[in-house]
Amino acid sequence: MSKMITLQVDGLGGVRDEKNRRITLRGINLDGSSKLPKSPEYNTFKPVQEDFWDGDNVSFVGRPFELEEAPQHLERIRSWGFNTIRYVYTWEALEHSGPGKYDDEFIDYTIKVLKLLDEYGFYVTMDPHQDIWGRYSGGSGAPLWTYYAAGLDPKGFHATEAALVQNMWDDPDEYPKMYWATNYARLVCGVMFTMFFAGKEYMPKAIIDGVNIQDYLQQHMLDAMLYFYGRIRKETDLFNRCIIGVETMNEPNSGYIGLRDITEIPEEQQPKIGNIPTPLQTMILGMGKPATVQTYIFGRFGPRKSSKKLVDPQGVSAWMEDDSMDKKYGWSRDPQWKLGTCIFALHGVWDPETEEALKPNYFCSCPESGHDVDEPYFVNNHFKRYWERFYTAMRKMDSDLFLLCGPPVMAIPPTLKGTEFIDDRVMYCPHFYDGITIMLKRWNKYWNLDCLGYLRGKYASPLFAIRIGEQNVRNCLRDEVIAMRDEGIEHMGTIPCYMSETGMPFDMNDKEAYYETGDYTNQVEALDTIGYALEGARINHAYWCYTSTNTHAQGDGWNGEDFSFWSNDVFEPKDSTPLNRKSRAQAAYMRPFPVAVLGSVTETLFDLKKRTYHLEIEGEKSLDGPGAPAIIFVPDNHYPEDRFDIKVSTGDYKFDPLRRLLLWYHEPGTQTLDITPVDDEGDQSYGEDSTCACNVM
Repeated sequence: MSKMITLQVDGLGGVRDEKNRRITLRGINLDGSSKLPKSPEYNTFKPVQEDFWDGDNVSFVGRPFELEEAPQHLERIRSWGFNTIRYVYTWEALEHSGPGKYDDEFIDYTIKVLKLLDEYGFYVTMDPHQDIWGRYSGGSGAPLWTYYAAGLDPKGFHATEAALVQNMWDDPDEYPKMYWATNYARLVCGVMFTMFFAGKEYMPKAIIDGVNIQDYLQQHMLDAMLYFYGRIRKETDLFNRCIIGVETMNEPNSGYIGLRDITEIPEEQQPKIGNIPTPLQTMILGMGKPATVQTYIFGRFGPRKSSKKLVDPQGVSAWMEDDSMDKKYGWSRDPQWKLGTCIFALHGVWDPETEEALKPNYFCSCPESGHDVDEPYFVNNHFKRYWERFYTAMRKMDSDLFLLCGPPVMAIPPTLKGTEFIDDRVMYCPHFYDGITIMLKRWNKYWNLDCLGYLRGKYASPLFAIRIGEQNVRNCLRDEVIAMRDEGIEHMGTIPCYMSETGMPFDMNDKEAYYETGDYTNQVEALDTIGYALEGARINHAYWCYTSTNTHAQGDGWNGEDFSFWSNDVFEPKDSTPLNRKSRAQAAYMRPFPVAVLGSVTETLFDLKKRTYHLEIEGEKSLDGPGAPAIIFVPDNHYPEDRFDIKVSTGDYKFDPLRRLLLWYHEPGTQTLDITPVDDEGDQSYGEDSTCACNVM
């Protein structure tokens, strides 16, 4: 094990190693299973049993995998050329037993895993993961007791459609594709995220233990993180060596904040699948009353209205009827906060008797200032205030740690440049997914949409955002990633950009590659397009994801997602090794890249079909003797043994076949390096043989 030195920044958006080389952070999220407890073991396909509701007594010890299994997983990931792990954990894993009660056994176990990551030489960023607030509203993240603190009763979520949870579905195996994401526009997320980010503005009566629910939730989450990181710092030397950064919160959401009219379904609301109530109807249903809601079908060109459907909770409420949970957890609720009533009705937003909206525009203006509220306002006020709180707490703990700012998905980042809440050790962490492919679970290399451009108002109609032709599709995704990178520079300054999630689903075309054809061409082409986009933008990145429990039948075990680069189910390409036998579409993501360069990368491009690689750099002159060599990862799935040619503009090079690293001793100035395969096979077929042999670094 070689000791990692504290990384530096160059003021140009680059991260530098101890030899002043600009490095590329390139890795993967570990692990998809960490969203869910190990005991009792509940993936989202398992029907609800009584122990599901015992959220206090869960354990995440054993996530992401058992310690004895770790070497095979970590060797595999390292062999792909990845040098960075975005380490997934949840607030629930830390504080599931109740407010201020931390799971030290889980922290003990996590420290052991982190030490292994250090031994394997990975850089690590810590991700306090959440989706849809928590497991009991169809996602992951926050502990069960937070719903009770908000006055909600999770046992009423299904009947009221306050959240549609796969475990609670009549047949979890029949849970519709991407249905989980519709929960962001349902009652529970509307309540929890509005409370978390703006409870003091929109719910001033929501006082618990003498503070507003906003401060209560934010402080508990931050305290849990600080306790966790504090133990790691006290008991190890992993920070600023292996652990290089910590993130704010995965994919924060605005809840109801910014809604223009609670009686209308927002035009921009996505996704629209199945029953889609208006915000007002979510509140009516939450009180156990029936509502006739619009239904949608998602087709090739997006959602379209289908019919209307009566949803009748038959008196079941999503709100707690008594204070039994208050007594259990020991918090004190203000008398103004009456249980059993919708929190928004308590604030005069609507009338439960007449079911009429009294303040239909309540969430699109600030109650105190009257300022118009929309997504940019949310990001630059509500989210920004949480960032300031996070930034202050983490900087008090560690002045050198990278702090990773992840705003809402596809949102323009907050304007932090020039403020006291940013420094050169902050990273901008956007996420990018190809929405059309994810929703349809089909890849079409001949057409796509410039979704980001449409969201930014670049086109009057989605029709103008359509891109036709294979190269145009590739350029479209590349340009979207570049635009996101540039938005970070504009609003946050020349700080590093680290795209902490991107990827493509593997269960395309009804899983035909698994059970019918064995042909992963679509998956390879889709991921290669993502790789092309990332190379074009030249940004640090981590793919979603590696899931040690992945199977063909249930994917990552979470809401039908199937993104893992590796699966437990066996298929054996003719040239696979035991280490990589179950890896999928490896040809696309196991690609050459510049690990470290003394200077800046001006172009990096891998052509998967031709298996050629081109690198162009602007080399710098070392100030203290001979410059350190550039390091390029050369994967053996595309360049086996020594069957490849290297052409450089200047200098010499050495190749380490064991670690698959090319060391290039180049001159300053504009320099190029090209790698081409040496064989007579021409273009390589990568569909069926997407799992190739590879040496361990």
